[in-house]
Amino acid sequence: MNPFPASSLRRRLLAWLLVSTAVIGVVALVDTYWEAVKTANAVSDRVLAGSALAIAERVVVTENGSLEVDIPYVALEMLTSAAQDRVFYRVDGPPGQFITGYQTLPTIDDMKGQPIGFQDATFRGEPIRIAVLQRSASTGINSVPFAVTVAETTIARRQLAQAILIRSALRLAMMIAGAATIVWIAVTVSLRPLYRLSDAIAERSPNDLHPIEQRVPSEVQGVVDTVNSFMVRLQSALDALRHFSGNASHQLRTPLAIIRTQLALASRAGTLEEAQEAARKGDAAVAHAERILAQLLLMAKIDAAGSNEPQQAAPIDIAALTQQLTADRVPSAAETGIDLGYEGEGPALARAEPLLFGELLRNLVENAIAYAGPDAEVTVSVREVADAVLLVVEDNGPGIPPERRSLVRQRFSRGDHNAAPGMGLGLPIVEEIAALFDATMTLENGANDKGLRVTIRFPAAGA
Repeated sequence: MNPFPASSLRRRLLAWLLVSTAVIGVVALVDTYWEAVKTANAVSDRVLAGSALAIAERVVVTENGSLEVDIPYVALEMLTSAAQDRVFYRVDGPPGQFITGYQTLPTIDDMKGQPIGFQDATFRGEPIRIAVLQRSASTGINSVPFAVTVAETTIARRQLAQAILIRSALRLAMMIAGAATIVWIAVTVSLRPLYRLSDAIAERSPNDLHPIEQRVPSEVQGVVDTVNSFMVRLQSALDALRHFSGNASHQLRTPLAIIRTQLALASRAGTLEEAQEAARKGDAAVAHAERILAQLLLMAKIDAAGSNEPQQAAPIDIAALTQQLTADRVPSAAETGIDLGYEGEGPALARAEPLLFGELLRNLVENAIAYAGPDAEVTVSVREVADAVLLVVEDNGPGIPPERRSLVRQRFSRGDHNAAPGMGLGLPIVEEIAALFDATMTLENGANDKGLRVTIRFPAAGA
């Protein structure tokens, strides 16, 4: 059991999208806050500058050369607000000369050459915003410099910044909520093909291994193609298993019945000779069953090799291997009265797997020995032609009529020689092994239209 259960794909997508949207919203909100503060300061500073300018317009030079100012009410009224901010001012003449207003009100000492400046400060324990305007009053002969300082508490500008921020936050919240709704709908709609795919697979019978034909998004099509490929291979494996079990049960039934019969006869035999005869026949049936089982296992191995991904076999010297394998069969062929020989010169390279090639040649030679008849000649040869290597097994026996040659290529078919040993798998095994190496099998008459010539055409190693 998996201790870490898989989370919902929908929840993961929604989480990623909503969290990223929320993060972007927070960043936007922080940026909006700074913009709100900047906007509130800009608006309030403009009003402060206007008030300072209104006061500066009322500064005049008296007859004795001093400065005096008549503070206009409208200059201070400009700073009134619903927040009940308090307003302060002062007017200073030449350096060190205080004219009027709040003498302890902070001002800006270094204007850095600017006619007007703004600065945050504290007055009477409260934060304030001050604006300082530097001007000169003309006496007709010279000019007298003066500075007007206007300040107000920051309640109004804080409330303005908060109002801008709250409105922006509400708009962002509505946008995030709308985005979340759209994302939820989009994710749900986008995942519907996966739900349909899941339902289609869940409703299938366990024996239904046909490819999935459900329409899915292109991002998921690769997974579906992989599953389809796996099911095709699984179907091939199951078919091979069914064929093997069906063939084994069918082909082994007769020799097993013979064995049981001979054992029963041996147990009831009245003489030693009768018991020995029954044991001999039983042993022959066991040997026959062993050959059947070996060929069935070989056929299953070939089926499995054919269902797997093809692999490029390494080049081998077919001529040398064929000569060696033929020589190994000469004694057993001589016991049955068959003259078995090999013809060929020099190496002949082709791509094949040595063990499977040995099975192919063994089946060809044993077929020829089984069906050619006593005193027949069987010749095995290898030669190179153009871009191919030919393996030929030829005998001068009765052969196979042309009209029945397609039949003997089928499994469990033995042509006209039903009394001969075997089970009709020799040539089908040969053809299926040859197909694994892109080789082809042809059946034709032997020399002088006698016997049978079986030719396996392998592509040359360099082709």
